[in-house]
Amino acid sequence: MPAPTQTQPLSLGEFLKLPEQKPAYEYINGKPHQKPMPRGKHSLLQTRLSALINRVAEPQQAALALTELRCSFGGRSLVPDIAVFAWENIPLDETGDIADRFSIPPDWTIEILSPQQPQTRVIDNILFCLNSGTELGWLIDPDETTILVFRAGEQPQLQRNDDKLPSLSHVKGWEISVNQVFDLLKFRLPSQGH
Repeated sequence: MPAPTQTQPLSLGEFLKLPEQKPAYEYINGKPHQKPMPRGKHSLLQTRLSALINRVAEPQQAALALTELRCSFGGRSLVPDIAVFAWENIPLDETGDIADRFSIPPDWTIEILSPQQPQTRVIDNILFCLNSGTELGWLIDPDETTILVFRAGEQPQLQRNDDKLPSLSHVKGWEISVNQVFDLLKFRLPSQGH
């Protein structure tokens, strides 16, 4: 996707016809905004957390976590770091495979704050998702080691340390604390020599 110019008005349909670019652009309030390039902590959390959710949710056929998936709905086109969909809400194509385009909000949206990323824009995206039917949102802040939890119709809750985090209601028997989420960042090299 060539860098869209902010001076030219762009409809959502025109935006969606542009080729994709890394890092992704999101379409918010009639304008394209490029997400920051993920760094080490962001990338590792995104990879490991989505794998952890899928390890529990997929065998139950309860939900599926997808990373960097474009979700276009309600006049916006967002790319959550992790978008989790309840099993029955996963769009399928005519052959029964997962669809390429998602025109619905995720049931659970997870964003991992990057350095220099505007926190208000990320929160605005989470709130937009909740107002569009999303059940749950997490805003993970690796620098502060906190997670801001958003639920439809409730005040956000700042979670830290051993606080237990809510997950999607469809996922049964899974519990994780804030500390356990940030333990996913632990990385040890194999010992050198014997």
